[in-house]
Amino acid sequence: MTAPEPHNPPLSRRAARLQRERDDERALAADPVTDAAPSQPAEASPDEPREVLSHTVPLPVIADPEPDVTPDSAPAREVVLGAAAPLRSRTPGRRSSTGPTPIRVGARRSAPAPTRRAAKTAELMAPRSAPARHARGRSVARIGVVAGLAVVGSLVLGSAATVTAAVTGGPLFGIAAGRAAEVRETIEPAPTARLSVPLPAPAEAIPAPTVEAAPAALELCAMPAFTAALAAGDDAGAIAAAGGAVAFRTSVAEGTAPCVALDDPARVWVVINKTRPLVPVDHFPGSLATPEGVRSTEGGTLRSDAAAALSTMVGAASSAGVGEIALESGFRSYSTQQATYSSQVSAQGVAEADLSSARPGFSEHQSGLAGDLVACADGCGTLDDLGASIQGQWIVAHSWEFGWITRYEDGYTPITGYTPEPWHLRYIGVDLARAYHEGGWHTLEEFFGLPAAPTYLQ
Repeated sequence: MTAPEPHNPPLSRRAARLQRERDDERALAADPVTDAAPSQPAEASPDEPREVLSHTVPLPVIADPEPDVTPDSAPAREVVLGAAAPLRSRTPGRRSSTGPTPIRVGARRSAPAPTRRAAKTAELMAPRSAPARHARGRSVARIGVVAGLAVVGSLVLGSAATVTAAVTGGPLFGIAAGRAAEVRETIEPAPTARLSVPLPAPAEAIPAPTVEAAPAALELCAMPAFTAALAAGDDAGAIAAAGGAVAFRTSVAEGTAPCVALDDPARVWVVINKTRPLVPVDHFPGSLATPEGVRSTEGGTLRSDAAAALSTMVGAASSAGVGEIALESGFRSYSTQQATYSSQVSAQGVAEADLSSARPGFSEHQSGLAGDLVACADGCGTLDDLGASIQGQWIVAHSWEFGWITRYEDGYTPITGYTPEPWHLRYIGVDLARAYHEGGWHTLEEFFGLPAAPTYLQ
């Protein structure tokens, strides 16, 4: 039998093993193992030198399957696998010795040192021992964490790529069956309905707003009812025709009622102060009367409408149980006021006299619309006693109900020009007195929008 030609080693360990098994089977089929035969050539002497070829392939050692025989007890036997042809050397011109190479079965031989490649192959083929339980848990946990991070990373990168592609209109990439597949998605813009909306015509000019004036001011003097009441001397009727005391006061204060004269001493709304004298300066009221049911310490009188109002107020105070209120001084003529002022100047001087007494022609007493009141019990007190009395407190709270106001209040001397006089009352009518009280006014100058009058003009 001719030895096989030299060939390249198998590509894998399994192929090498299969090749060896096939070679063994062919060798056994060609020359079965027999006992030592006479025709078998004698064993070569171990001392005889033999040529060792580097390309020879060692045959496998096949042990004789004999029961109960161990290698130590059984004699060494030779097994010849057929008559093998001499093997050809890879070196040209050289051949090996003829005859099969005997193999000692059962003889002990020292195992050759494994090569590096054989050791590596044995390490790879050897079964791995199972790791400790805690090590397996940590390994599984690490594998799970790594896998989770990989999945999250792929999702994040895929989402970012998808969003970028959707925004920029580029291709979308996806991963399917382990391969990257390019997916292009065309996003068609949604159709938008185009409506033809006509633009407004350009404005040539911005229209100015139309503001209608309030129908109060200048129309007040054009009202027949109002002018008729003025002509008849009916002050209450004129105020009613103007729409009430508040509307009347507003028109006068704003200067839109020129037909209303605040210096006419015949009207209840007349204003007399150090800059606004009576006209004429020696004015004398048309009708004077003594208030009924009112004690008069000096026999004073008032204009008829003021006298009637004082009588009503004094009777109401008495009915309320406040006590008696008397009239100390009412109307004073020009000549009487001249004498009164001269006596004050003689006693205090001009500066002090001007704070407590009016000069002739500048006194409200001369109009018949002002009165000085005192409180009486068994007898009547002085002017200075009224403010602290029960009657004086009642007058402050209720005099406006009867058309009277306190003309010179405390704290308003810079406007009126006079020191406080709680006893000096001024009659302006029930309608105007109500508006004066409810509006929180303290001086007639402020009520009608007039400048302050702290001193005389000359």
